[in-house]
Amino acid sequence: MGCTSEPIRVLVTGAAGQIAYSLLFSIAKGDVFGKDQPIILLLLDITPMLPVLEGVVMELQDCALPLLREIVPTDKEEVAFKDLDAAILVGSMPRKEGMERKDLLKANVAIFKSQGAALEKYAKKTVKVLVVGNPANTNCLIAAKSAPSIPKENFSCLTRLDHNRARSQVAMRCGVPATHVKNVIIWGNHSSTQYPDVHHCLVNMSGSDLPCFDAVKDDTWLKGDFISTVQQRGAAVIKARKLSSAMSAAKAICDHMRDIWSGTPVGEYTSMGVYSSGNSYGVPDNLIYSFPVQIKDKTWKIVEGLAINDFSRSKMDATAAELIEERDTAVAFLEV
Repeated sequence: MGCTSEPIRVLVTGAAGQIAYSLLFSIAKGDVFGKDQPIILLLLDITPMLPVLEGVVMELQDCALPLLREIVPTDKEEVAFKDLDAAILVGSMPRKEGMERKDLLKANVAIFKSQGAALEKYAKKTVKVLVVGNPANTNCLIAAKSAPSIPKENFSCLTRLDHNRARSQVAMRCGVPATHVKNVIIWGNHSSTQYPDVHHCLVNMSGSDLPCFDAVKDDTWLKGDFISTVQQRGAAVIKARKLSSAMSAAKAICDHMRDIWSGTPVGEYTSMGVYSSGNSYGVPDNLIYSFPVQIKDKTWKIVEGLAINDFSRSKMDATAAELIEERDTAVAFLEV
């Protein structure tokens, strides 16, 4: 073993669900927190899911992985949240047929208020919390508000899936691997108002980095169908598979947490929903809003000073407006 032989405690909620099923193997194998970092996995789900969770535990045992020191399946928050180093909050109330968005928010406020309080009471103050369950930005804000002694900077929500979707769309259009596309940005909410921005994106074509607009050579597509394809991609997957994105969501969660743990590559940035408090982009304070960030020593910084044109500005403002409305509705439920 390497020098970091003290195991870290990692929680995944909604652990019997389909995203977790694609996610847990990667975490346990060392793809996220490092190849020599032992792990204690805490798996939380609701009581009716415990028999299913037991099957997931059996499978993880049967993977015979060297880094996985202990697996703790539970339906109790005081067990799940104890002394955590990382929390990946996947479980949330899914939207049912005919359900008002307001009702969805209300149900999720209750869940994330409770989990925020459990983080506050049981977890390490250094815990890194990633919220995946939708509406992710607002759920993340509620959890952060419910854990006042954990720094707001320790909370983030997943927009890496949108980021990866955008990157891949550009790559396919240019006929290059996705790794040749860097510095796409997702601004705002993880919803259909998100703004996938490629004005600062670079594409490596035959050995040199070209601005995305020069590489793609189709401004109409980049300002139209490209944006709507990324915004609507989740719905497209559900329509095709009759299930929501799981494999790709799990991969994005791994990317997000690995970047928090190990940092972003020099000269590159990624997208994550983080707490907005004073930034050069005029995004209102007290929102969890997706920004371009660079990460070093487990600390993110918003990439400042990127030029924003009128086209981008209006899209950034529209998604902020939706987040303000969501926040205000959610906070009203929080105070009840």
